[in-house]
Amino acid sequence: MGGARSVLENLTLSLLSLLPGFPALLRRLGTGGTVSARYCYAVWLRHLVMAARHGLPTDPECVAELGPGDSLGIGLAALISGAEHYLGFDVVTYAATERNLRILDELVSLFDRRAAIPDRDEFPEVKPYLESYEFPSRILDAQRLRRALNPDRLKRIERAVAGLGSGNGDPALRYVVPWHDPALIEPESVDLIVSQAVLEHVDDLAGCYRAMHRWLRRGGGMSHQIDLRCHGTAIGWDGHRAYSDLAWRIMRGRKPYLINREPHSTHIRLMQDAGFEVVCDLVVRAEPTVARERLAPRYRGLSEDDRTISGAFVQAIRR
Repeated sequence: MGGARSVLENLTLSLLSLLPGFPALLRRLGTGGTVSARYCYAVWLRHLVMAARHGLPTDPECVAELGPGDSLGIGLAALISGAEHYLGFDVVTYAATERNLRILDELVSLFDRRAAIPDRDEFPEVKPYLESYEFPSRILDAQRLRRALNPDRLKRIERAVAGLGSGNGDPALRYVVPWHDPALIEPESVDLIVSQAVLEHVDDLAGCYRAMHRWLRRGGGMSHQIDLRCHGTAIGWDGHRAYSDLAWRIMRGRKPYLINREPHSTHIRLMQDAGFEVVCDLVVRAEPTVARERLAPRYRGLSEDDRTISGAFVQAIRR
């Protein structure tokens, strides 16, 4: 998912969502996210570096991504660095073939040059921040990259991208939209699941975490950056929790997704309830902008932790 829209833009989209042509408009607007190869490279390598640190698979055969957004660039980065299968699941078709082919070409160049990971100066909103932004050569060593960057292998990936939507695509690359059915993925067939600023948009969080547990092989892991801010629906970062349920329904309109307004503790609890062991929980904190008494009734009992956590990078393992 991409950058947050303004309050006015969100309200305008809520009104436009009542019109018949809204789905096509939403596709044209995009998410404001994964249109840059360097952004996708930065995100994928962050997940990979942190996976190595916390015992998640670092040479996954099958990678799944929730909410790839405007391109499949993060998944393409996973394929270029050695994965054999990528599954991208979204609720709206944003990723276009021409854009994906351009990003693929740029990503290959980045990996071929062993380019440093774009840092917080280039992408200040991309979390987590790393201790070092050097190319992770201990993970992506010369032997692995020689195999991964084999010209024949890259041509196959290119053909798979070009074949998306034709009905004749390579099964190594699947882009499923809309995604609503967990049975679309075979149980225990995925090694690593990633998402970047996506899980805050999921309505059925409990079902989503259960589905990911079902998909992952034993010992497989999931890696998620979760943005708990208002995404342009309010002035303060936590202003989305001041809306009544009725006001929030108006804000959403008929948009296929907005944000679920769930706090950090809910995500952690639902992961554990689904059968995951949380091995990394790096939180980002911010001073609340909404006084407790001004919060909607359902949020007035939030712990001080939940009131101050504006985001988290969470990794968990299926035991």
